[in-house]
Amino acid sequence: MPVPPTSTAVTAVIPHYGDPAPTAALVAALLAAPGRALTAVVVSDDASPVPYPDSHDPRLTVVRRERNGGFGANVNTGLSEVDTDLALVLNSDALITGEQIDALVAAAAPFQPAVVSPQVVNEDGSPQWSGRHFPTVLHQGVEWLTPLARFRHLPVLHEAVGHDVAAARSAAPVAVDWVMGAVMLLPMAQVRAVGGFDEEYFMNSEEVDLQRRLRDRGVASIVVPSVRVEHGMHGSSDPLRRRGWLVDSRFRYARKFGRPRALKAVLTAATGVNYAVNRVRQARGTDVDAAAVLRDEHALIWKGTRR
Repeated sequence: MPVPPTSTAVTAVIPHYGDPAPTAALVAALLAAPGRALTAVVVSDDASPVPYPDSHDPRLTVVRRERNGGFGANVNTGLSEVDTDLALVLNSDALITGEQIDALVAAAAPFQPAVVSPQVVNEDGSPQWSGRHFPTVLHQGVEWLTPLARFRHLPVLHEAVGHDVAAARSAAPVAVDWVMGAVMLLPMAQVRAVGGFDEEYFMNSEEVDLQRRLRDRGVASIVVPSVRVEHGMHGSSDPLRRRGWLVDSRFRYARKFGRPRALKAVLTAATGVNYAVNRVRQARGTDVDAAAVLRDEHALIWKGTRR
């Protein structure tokens, strides 16, 4: 396979934790048909209870962390093995081919250095909103309001929680505030210059934090709609635990870039609305414990503010 110029060569970095089967399937597919741009694959094992197996393939590097540090720390460990100008961070449940990587790199070239994502979609082809707006207190307050969940399919609600609807509808590459981290092409020199991912985030918000710091250096974030990549979103952890990570990360982001006191006030007010609606639902026979939900949400907010 001809080796492309350094400026277009890519190393795929796949963070691993849990069942190694999806990661192994993605690695096997990429090594079987890497295309022109992909020159190496790095699997970063985040002290997984089921370790990723060793490999004798010279194109694959497996690195192992001594302790579980979360997404950003694990990706940083993988990025430390990259010697190409570009790295492609891939969730293990992303379905991407070497041909798609070539197309993404080619489409991204006029914008480099930039953080670039394809149009990431669900299994049914619906968008996962690859392009997003920088988080605001209003976005997070609307998202916290569980009575609005039934309307989340509406474009106005997607915008209200920070999804860039115009980016999902665009046919041409479009600049956005930030792109989600499931499939993310990174310019390595610029990422290293800002210190990589902030490892104080365990899960969620680390990619927006990175792109916020890169934006301060003039590095744009771009969505390339012509490349569509399916992402399964097969999370296996407890939903309440995942929500805890989300709240913790948003308060950390707010402490760095936003208004943590305002975020606490808005989430607390939204919790009151949720409780009032849940009381009505409970009285009508819906299987919901309004008081328990209230306690859980207050506990999440309290914990987030103490980090």
